[in-house]
Order: sequence, then structure tokens, then C-alpha cells
Amino acid sequence: MLAAEMGERIRQRRESMGLTQRDLASALQITNQAVSKWERGENAPDIEMLAGLARLLGVTVDWLLGTHGREGEVFEATVSFSDIRGFTRRLQELSERDGVVWLNGLLTQMTEAVLRHDGIPVKYMGDAMLAFFAGAEHRDRAVRAALLAKQIMGENLSVGLHAGPIYLGRIGHPDYAVRDIIGPTLVLAARTQQAAGQFESHLVASAAVVDGLVSDDLRAWIGPPVDGHLKGVSTPTVMHELLLKTP
Repeated sequence: MLAAEMGERIRQRRESMGLTQRDLASALQITNQAVSKWERGENAPDIEMLAGLARLLGVTVDWLLGTHGREGEVFEATVSFSDIRGFTRRLQELSERDGVVWLNGLLTQMTEAVLRHDGIPVKYMGDAMLAFFAGAEHRDRAVRAALLAKQIMGENLSVGLHAGPIYLGRIGHPDYAVRDIIGPTLVLAARTQQAAGQFESHLVASAAVVDGLVSDDLRAWIGPPVDGHLKGVSTPTVMHELLLKTP
């Protein structure tokens, strides 16, 4: 298959999922320029890159190469669900315009922490933010982003992390559909975040995140396992607090 044809397939699929070139580059741990060159047909992804690229775009390697294959929509990622503690009380103390300024400042800090570690912001929901990390060492990068956000924002922040398969695509009525993620992994990330209030740091990662960490230095920031009963989840979920300081 010609590089130009593969590049066009990558571009069309990326745009249909509402992803930017930066999103793709961040998730795959490569440069924006590399993605741009693929899409212009100047070169093609390395063989080692094809599997990760296919997972992120929700397709098969065969589809990328132009051979027979069934298109998919699911790939492995770490989902980050975060919100601002005391949001309702604080908004009641501010005028509407001042409330927007205050909220935008905090959401910007949350977003910058995610982008710093090559995560992909998905959406804001009032004071909450949904993001995911995909590609190489996605669990490690999600933990580092949560720790950085907490360092920046202090006690205002609460974060839950869970890893597993997610669906990424445009969801909703065709006239109003937007890029979103969905699946049990998202639900467990949200439920984990709701349980974060039980811990001093208000930062919690499930065992699905912690057990897959690659970097040894992160282990010092991981608390002991705790069995938690999450809302709507029938079986106990093993969670770990992300510590505010190493022991």
C-alpha cells in the first residue's frame, strides 16, 4: 500500500474520532511532525508503531495496511476522572462571572497536568474533567499527571484512575454527536474518584492501574491495597491511595 493512501486513511479515521494530530502524537509518544508526515504521505509508521496506532484508532493493522480486516473501536487505556472539591459551596459565594473565572482557572490547571504527561482531555462536566492516557506506559503517565495536578492545585482536587478497554468515537445524535469515551472502564474510574474522599490525598488508583506500573520510582508514591465497595459494582474493587509524600 502506498504511504499516501495509508496517510489518508489515518487522517480520515483520526478526524472522524474527533482527535487532533497532537492527540495522536501524545498517545503514541511521538512528535506532531511525525503524524503530519504520515498524513501527508511523506513516510509511513514504523512496523513497531502499527499495533499501537491501530489500537488508538480503533481499527486493525490489516485495515491500516489496506488488507482485509474488520474495523474495531476498542483499545487499552487509563481513564482519569477528576473533580474540584467544594465546587458547589464556592460557586454560591461568587457571582456568575467570577465563578466562571475561578472554574476556568482550575480546569486549565487540571488540563495542563494531563497534557504535560501526554494524556488526551475528553470533556468537562461542570467541575469534573474526563481524560485518558493511551500508548506506551499509559498507567505511569496517568499517575504522574494526577500527582502533578495535586501538587499544583492542592486540596481542591480529587482524582480516580482505572485502566482497561475503552471505546473512543463520536457518540450521540448525528447532528450533535461529539467525541467521547464509554465502557466499564470509564464507570469504574468515576466510581473510584467518588471513593477518593475516604483517603487523605483524595487521589486513588485501582489495582488495574497500580499492578501494571512500569517505573520503579512510582512505587514510593503508592499506598497499600484497600478493598473498596464502589457504588453499583457488585464485587469489591482493590484501590491504592496515591500518597502526597513518600514514606
